[in-house]
Amino acid sequence: MTHLARRLETRMTTITSHTPESPVPESPVPGPPTPGPPPPGAGGPARGRSARVIRNEATTEIPVHLLFRDGPDPVPVRLRPVVVGRRQGTGEQPRLGRPVAERPLPPVDPELVERPARVLPGGAGVLAGVCGAAGCVATSWWAGVLPPLAAGALGLPEYPGAAGLGPAQWAGYATAGALGLFGFGGLARGRTGRAWVLGLFGRYRGSVRRTGLLWVNPLLLRRRVDVRLRHWRSEPMQAADHSGVALRVVVLVVWRVRDTVRATLGVEDHETYVRECVEAALLRVPMEAPGAVRGAPDTVQDALTRLVATDAAPVGIEVFSVRPVRVEYAPEVAAVMHRRRIAVLDAQHRASVLTSVVDSVEDTVTRLTTRGLVDLDDYERKMLVKDLTVAFCAGRGETGP
Repeated sequence: MTHLARRLETRMTTITSHTPESPVPESPVPGPPTPGPPPPGAGGPARGRSARVIRNEATTEIPVHLLFRDGPDPVPVRLRPVVVGRRQGTGEQPRLGRPVAERPLPPVDPELVERPARVLPGGAGVLAGVCGAAGCVATSWWAGVLPPLAAGALGLPEYPGAAGLGPAQWAGYATAGALGLFGFGGLARGRTGRAWVLGLFGRYRGSVRRTGLLWVNPLLLRRRVDVRLRHWRSEPMQAADHSGVALRVVVLVVWRVRDTVRATLGVEDHETYVRECVEAALLRVPMEAPGAVRGAPDTVQDALTRLVATDAAPVGIEVFSVRPVRVEYAPEVAAVMHRRRIAVLDAQHRASVLTSVVDSVEDTVTRLTTRGLVDLDDYERKMLVKDLTVAFCAGRGETGP
């Protein structure tokens, strides 16, 4: 390529050296490549040959106008928008070309929606139980098996036509007993802050949040749920600060059950689920190191609360706050970080002492010079600064910090 460029420069020099009196002969349109005489640099300029054609060692003719013609205009290409995504607080570098996908929430059965169950006042159950007991007594009096003392206490005369225990009497006993069992067996006491989730043969039948004496179908399975505002103080959990140093954090979680059916049937144990959500959030949010002066506990608390509330919402749990109450270094790094903290404090103290000494020396020298008490050249000024610095440092060393 260098040899070809040198020959091109020689040919252009030869073309520009012609005068109007000796014009360069025009050459016909170049045809297919044919062998020709050697280039001008080897044996002098050749007459009758086009000055706009360059030959290389392979005797290939290249038109000059093809070497210097302008290329076609560039075609504009439409670029797709680039989305820069980054997850805050994880140290992940921005990713180009595609948006950051949010974490999908756990799917929940849409049929698991809390609805009130059909219950009756407790008086209805008491009445049904009393009626069942009265039916049993009447059947015994009808069969003639009622003890005389009980009949006398109830004021019942002896039945003249006692027929004994026959099929009719046993049917009466069964009917009255079933009525009494259903009446007394369905009585329940609803308390404030507690609820029941009712189910029949594995199917959800509603929730009970009412208080007082109630009657609930005794065939339904009852699961008691605490719907009061609750707080949970965790044990020390693993976490990390902005530098990745291991920490142990104790958090206080304030939460309550908002949807009883999802908290009971949508997850195996909602209390364990909340605990695991808090532990996962602590590993995603960098904590402030113990003794940090940046003062961002509210930011950390908001981030933890948002993450735990998002994870717990699909199972019917409402999280109000996740607050770190104690942050300390992990046992394996506590000693090292303590020594590091002491070294930082010592360096800060030394820097403050040095700054104070330098300011004092500068103020002293400036006052002596300004008031005309001394007339110092550069050498004497340096020696005075040195002596004053040593004196001030020694005085601070004796008096202590």
